[in-house]
Amino acid sequence: MTIPEQLQQKVRILLDSQIQGVLATQHDRQPYTSLMAFAVTPDLHWIVFATYRATRKHANLLANPRVSLLIDNRANESIDYHDAVAISAQGTVSEVDGVRRVELLQLYLGKHPELKDFVTAADCVLLKLEVESYYVVSQFQNVVELRMTWNPSDFRSESADETFGCCDGC
Repeated sequence: MTIPEQLQQKVRILLDSQIQGVLATQHDRQPYTSLMAFAVTPDLHWIVFATYRATRKHANLLANPRVSLLIDNRANESIDYHDAVAISAQGTVSEVDGVRRVELLQLYLGKHPELKDFVTAADCVLLKLEVESYYVVSQFQNVVELRMTWNPSDFRSESADETFGCCDGC
């Protein structure tokens, strides 16, 4: 298995094991965070979540669809400095509609069946984050970037930070 494949597997395992993340939006250069239930597509390119239209986060997304979603496996213990992994997914959010909505709604409900009434409500919007990069932080300070658009020039390694393009037909 190549290093990018290993990194993709690490991202997949963490995203599959967690049910919530922290979404960061902004309004007038002021950050705003929200705890969100999410699901990820098998190829890791899309993260799906939902919100009511009449929320601050939805207004923020309409004004600026660029976001970051933090997902981690911390236990709130001192061992986290060594063992916890945090992933920041960065990209652009848009509303899910058409045929893709049925597919992504099934994905979301497969992970969160208890949220069916919420996500199917008339005033709830299903959203997708098109992930451009995952920043994977482990052992407190080891940061690696997984870009979801592959370009040979993306494949670089530095002493503290590493960047890898994704594979499998990106």
